[in-house]
Order: sequence, then structure tokens, then C-alpha cells
Amino acid sequence: MSGTAVLICGHGSRDGEAVREFEAMAAGLRPRFPEDDFAVGYLEFARPTIREGLDRLAARGAHRILALPAMLFAASHVKNDLPWEINSFCADNPGVEVRFGRDLAIDRKLLAAAADRIAAAAPEPRDDALLLVVGRGTNDPDANSNIAKLARLLWEGMGFGWAEAAFSGVAHPRVDAALDRAARLGFRRIVVFPYFLFTGILVKRIYAQTDEAAARLPDIDFVKAQYLCDHPLVLDTFVERAAELTGGDGVGEPKMNCQFCKYRTQIVGYEAEAGAPQQGHHHHVRGIGTDADHDHAHGNHHHPHR
Repeated sequence: MSGTAVLICGHGSRDGEAVREFEAMAAGLRPRFPEDDFAVGYLEFARPTIREGLDRLAARGAHRILALPAMLFAASHVKNDLPWEINSFCADNPGVEVRFGRDLAIDRKLLAAAADRIAAAAPEPRDDALLLVVGRGTNDPDANSNIAKLARLLWEGMGFGWAEAAFSGVAHPRVDAALDRAARLGFRRIVVFPYFLFTGILVKRIYAQTDEAAARLPDIDFVKAQYLCDHPLVLDTFVERAAELTGGDGVGEPKMNCQFCKYRTQIVGYEAEAGAPQQGHHHHVRGIGTDADHDHAHGNHHHPHR
């Protein structure tokens, strides 16, 4: 081993199928790092936890750990929870360097992967169809705005007649409201694409809501596109995030886009959150809650948002 290790940081889920898909993706990634130790960890609902994954890698001799978040956007998990876990580990293990990668974000490869999933469900022509892109939804307006940007890129790039953005929770519009609005716009085909990495309670709810809309509106063809999962371009993006941390392939250090981060600057409606302390929020659900029991910051220094 090289002394360098890779930790893939997952969210975790109460849905065992979601955890299994995450582990299958991680198994596909493992051969991409042949010289390095490799592990996974979860923020909540599954094991090993992030801390347990870090501890195991250190116990096996890792001197440098590349922590890569398996998360699409930089909301509270990437800005608060994961840095808190990493900082806590580093405080207890000063001899181990942990470099924290940036979120997967709207990446050219992920955009192409999304287009592949959509094209498989909705072949051309698409000018008579509406695309509904559904994101997780967070209390971070910057992360939410990326779903609107993604919808626009896919709309124009794939030749849809229209596109809308929706969210499974927290933010608006929610899926039901967005489906009803889409139906009123007059398109005879509505393509629903969950911009998620894996299945789980939320993706299954999105699909169920789509089926309910189809039953209510039989004159409209509702099409369910697959989420990203272990698309080869998703795996390629993880490898790029690791290269950003090591300077490999001529890539510099990771540069998270902080222009509209509510913790960095005063954003309309969120002014009081600028400079908020960086802390984790998942202590009460760390490592518990799956239906199948498993034991399986900004930049490199994970600094607070000041």
C-alpha cells in the first residue's frame, strides 16, 4: 500500500436497497485506486460510520486519507456534517492527514450521465415532451439553485420542449405540485428524472407520485428515468475528485464554489447564517436505522465558514 487511503463518504439510508447500491458503486470504484487502501463510511443510518471508516484506515497504516463525499451538491452535509466528522478525527489523530474533496456538483461528466439516463427513457424527438428534474431539496439556496441550472442545461442540450425543477422535500415546488403544473402546460409526455445517486425512500416516493399522476391523467404519458447510480461517468467523476486532492493529472487543489454560500456571505433571506459555526447534526442517527444491518469544508483544511 502507498500510505494513502480513500474514504468514500456516503449519506446512509434507512432503505437497505439504497445502502446496497452505494456499496456496489464503491466496489466498482475500488479497482480505480489499486495502490491505495479503500473504505466507505456513512453519516447516518448505516455502518461503518464516517469516524469508524477513518479509524479503520488509520489502524491499517494510512498516513494520508482522501475523503470523497458521495454527494451531488454542497449543502449542509458537505459544508457542516462531514467537515465536523473529519475535524474531530484529525484532532484525535494529528499524525494522519485528511484531505476533504468537494461535492460532485454539476460536472460535465455527470451532465452526460444524466443525459444518458434520460435518453434511455425518452428517445428523440423530445420537442413535444417536458422534462421534470427532481432534486433532494435542502435549506441551502445555493444547492437548490443547481437543480434549476441542471434542468436548463438538459432542456437546451437534449431538445425538450420545456423543463421544470422540483424537490422531494424542504424546498419548493414539491413533486406533486410540479407534476400538476407540468400537466397544465399541455405537453403529452412528461419525463421525470430524479437527480439522485442512489435509490431510497425519496426516489421511491418520487416514482410513486409519478405513478399516481399517471393514474389521474391517463391522456399524458409519464416516463420515469433512472437516477445516476453507478453510471461509468459517475465513477470517473469520483476519480477526478481524488486527483484534485493530490494534484494528479495536472489538476490543482479543489475549489468549491463559495460565491453564493450562505455561510460565507449574506444571501437574501439567509443573512443571519453568514459565519455560522461548523458543526455536525447527525449524532442521534449515526450508525443506526437500516432495514438491513450493515457493518461494512471548504478545501483541504475543512475550516469553519468564517
